[in-house]
Formats: sequence, C-alpha cells, structure tokens
Amino acid sequence: MATVIHRKEIASIVENMDVVAAMEDGFIQYSNGNTVVPPVGELLFEDPKGDAHIKYGYIKKDAYYVIKIASGFYENTKLGIPSSQGLMLLFDQNTGVPKAVLLDEGYLTDIRTAAAGALVAKYFAPKRITGIGIIGTGIQARLQLKYLHAHTSCDIVWIWGRNAKHAAKFAKEINGNYKVHVAKTPAELAKHCNLIVTTTPSEIALINTDDIQKGTHITAVGSDTRDKQELEGTLLKKADIVVADSIPQSKSRGEIYRAVQCGAIPENKVVELGTAIQDVNLQRKDDDQITIVDLTGVAVQDIMIAKAVYLNHLK
Repeated sequence: MATVIHRKEIASIVENMDVVAAMEDGFIQYSNGNTVVPPVGELLFEDPKGDAHIKYGYIKKDAYYVIKIASGFYENTKLGIPSSQGLMLLFDQNTGVPKAVLLDEGYLTDIRTAAAGALVAKYFAPKRITGIGIIGTGIQARLQLKYLHAHTSCDIVWIWGRNAKHAAKFAKEINGNYKVHVAKTPAELAKHCNLIVTTTPSEIALINTDDIQKGTHITAVGSDTRDKQELEGTLLKKADIVVADSIPQSKSRGEIYRAVQCGAIPENKVVELGTAIQDVNLQRKDDDQITIVDLTGVAVQDIMIAKAVYLNHLK
C-alpha cells in the first residue's frame, strides 16, 4: 500500500533538505538527456480564472517515476485559501507499484520553483546586487525572497503588486529583515533593482524594454502557459543571455514563447539551464550584461523533490 505523506510532515522534511542542490542536479540530468519528460498536460479555466498542470516523468535507471498535479486558482484568496493546490504521486519505476502519495497542497511545487530561482541567481545574477525587486505579492513572491536570502547579502528589497493593500502587507511582513520599498509601478521598481523576480499570472507585459537598466538579471517565474506574459518581448532581444529551464517547453509557453511569436528573438538565441550550469562560457561574464531566465517549471524538479521527501520520510 502506498504511503500517504501529509503537508505538515512534508514541510518539516523540506526544512532539512538542500532543495537548491537537488534542483541543480535535476536540471543537469534533464539537459544531458538522462530523463523522460513528456509535454505538459494542461487545463485552463475561465470562471473562476485558474489553471491546472500535469507534469510527469522519470530519470533513466532511477528507482521511481513521478506524476504531479498542481493548480493555481487566483480567486482563492477571496475564499481564504491559497491559490496553489495539488499533490504528487511516486511510483516504483521497475514495477509501477505506487509508493507514495504526497498530499502537499501545491507546497512542493512552490518550494521547487523558489529553489530554482535561487539556483538561477547563483549563476546569472550580478556579483554586486544593489536591489532585489519582487513583482507580485503571493506565495511565490515570498518564497523567492526567502530562498534568495541564502545566496545574497543584499537587504534592499522593492515590491510591486497590482493590489496596493497586498503589497503593503507583504512589505510589513518582511520589514524586520530587509530595507523595504513599495514601488508604485514595475518601472519604478526596475530603476532601483538589478535582480528582479516576476511571480504573477499576468497576461500583459508588466516590465517593458526601456525599464531595465544595464546589468540587470530577471528571473521570470509567472508565465507558465501560452497566454501569460510578464516581460515585453523586445526585452528578451535586448538581453545578452536568454535561458530556458526547458527548450522544448519554451516552444509552447512562457516569456520565450511570446518573444519568439512576436519576432523579437530567434529560437536559437536560447540556451537551456542545465547546459548553461555546466558551461561557464554560457553564464554571466560581467556585471554589465542583461540576463533573463524563463522558468516554466519542469517535471524533473518534481521528480527530484518528491523522491527526496519520500526517502527522508523512510529514515
């Protein structure tokens, strides 16, 4: 019988894991062709607005395969529940026997995404970070900042959100640990920050090409469908380095998809994260370069974190 692991235990286990290292290993395995990751299954909802993603796959010659269902229903906050929901299923790769049901309520998806953001900053953020900009005020905004904290000493944070009350609340929550500013516009935020993380489900560009200063790094997290977009397409043309967590996925979703569709960049401008991690020549070379990493979320991340939680549960 499959083991059922609930969110409370999952959260306790994750606190003692190096999730960033697990994500690094996973992306390398993916880009080196050591995984089987089919195209994303997707459901899009209009009323209320939301989406559900089914991501699944396995690492070759590993012990397990994973199926993950994660959703984002953006009106949930009005009901007093998180926008992120979901679960992960872990199976024996040799027999198909179910080994674990991880009732994480979308928590592991949020954590692995934030850890990927920290990993990206490790390789592509400028050495001297003058300000951290967070676009969005939800769970992912908070987690991105939390995981970045271990990788930079910068304590200047700018926040922008569509809802001024939510932005003010977020700022108040973190004020003791950072010097916090609430921007009136994304453009104002961009003027003060050279490390920016975008975390919204926006379907119109929030950051325009002329907003970005020389040397800025952007980790784009929110755009994980074909309709979402947080960055103006020509901004990717302006960038010196454009990275996708998955080149195949970037052909149908995310900032890179939108930029290619509007003719701003050719597909061959894009490098894959796992490849760039292994080749210093594909990483940031100086603090004047503009770098953009588009994280649409890859099943290998779910494989790595689900397996790690299960194995730690068995200890």
